[in-house]
Amino acid sequence: MAEAKVQQEIRTDIPHPKNTIYTRCIKRVLDVVLSGTAIVVLSPVLLVLMLLELIIHGRPIFYMDKRPGKDGRIFEMYKFRSMLNETERDGKHLTPAERITPFGRFLRRTSLDELPGLFNVFNGTMSVIGPRPLMVDYLPLYNERHKYRHSVRPGLACWRIGGTDQLDSSTWTWNDQFESDIYYVENVSFGLDVKMVLKTFKILFSRSEMRTNSNRVKFDGKNLLETRTKKQILADEAAKAAEQIITDN
Repeated sequence: MAEAKVQQEIRTDIPHPKNTIYTRCIKRVLDVVLSGTAIVVLSPVLLVLMLLELIIHGRPIFYMDKRPGKDGRIFEMYKFRSMLNETERDGKHLTPAERITPFGRFLRRTSLDELPGLFNVFNGTMSVIGPRPLMVDYLPLYNERHKYRHSVRPGLACWRIGGTDQLDSSTWTWNDQFESDIYYVENVSFGLDVKMVLKTFKILFSRSEMRTNSNRVKFDGKNLLETRTKKQILADEAAKAAEQIITDN
């Protein structure tokens, strides 16, 4: 029980980002070499996926979104689209669950939708390993500790070393994610980057459904320890409302 309590603790101490020749120079050189090589080697795969995107999802082929990078600077992140642009009669988009396609689920499950991010790594807005770039709307919601996740370049992946590879809302809360980011910021090294890459392959082969659904609740600054999905939260709220009506009557 004591161990679980420690894992659920919300820390407020200020991190100390690691500052070495690896973080200042070598890591960026490796990013350029690895991303450049990957772009060339995977170019046939990229071309096939672009063609399939055009056939299945139509234009535009890429999903481009503004995200906060190092020191909070905004950049444009590239991904392959996983959803259709279908709308309701009033012009509003259908829900993500209604718009995602089987091909899109496949892209997310295999993380092939992230391949265009190699161009972000090559141009210096991202790194191979680093905290995931989240929504711009989250910037004012971080506490002072978690703001330090932006003290390094965002990356294609950043995992908790150890623990389960089967990720869902109950095993990967926002606090878990942010604390993993801070751990990386304070301990970044070549060895840790290698471990993160290996962990990424383990996650891919674990068939985690975390990225294939849109049920994870959005971060609101107060739900760091939330383990319920959006559906569970809505169900709980409906149950409370029904109970209140019964009580009032």
